Amino acid sequence: MKELFLEVVTPSKVAYAGNIKSVTIPGTLGGFQVLYNHAPLISSFEIGLIKVVDENNGTRFFATGGGTVEVKDNKILALAESFEEAVEIDVERAKKAMERAQQRLKDRSQQFEVDQTQAELSRALNRINIASKHRPASL
Repeated sequence: MKELFLEVVTPSKVAYAGNIKSVTIPGTLGGFQVLYNHAPLISSFEIGLIKVVDENNGTRFFATGGGTVEVKDNKILALAESFEEAVEIDVERAKKAMERAQQRLKDRSQQFEVDQTQAELSRALNRINIASKHRPASL
């Protein structure tokens, strides 16, 4: 069997480790898909959706806060700022984070804080969007 292994590591844990059929990543210069025997690469990726097709053809959707990915010898290592499956996203918490970021943007002070707050807002909106599109309505 053709094996492609994905490992996603966040600052706090190994968030995913397993054989897959494909992964689609929101690359900084555009999204890309990795399949078996992909050419080696190192790339950055941004806040967005990571789609994983597992070895049983199940599709799983994850929100990511960006990071770096390496593909080599049918092994994919993604170092991600955050990685959260759509079904596990706490939408209320994400909405509160969005509201806090929006309020801080209204109260602008230093440019560094604005840039950081805009990134926080983007991550919150990404989590809300992915949860609303890629999880069962019963959750």
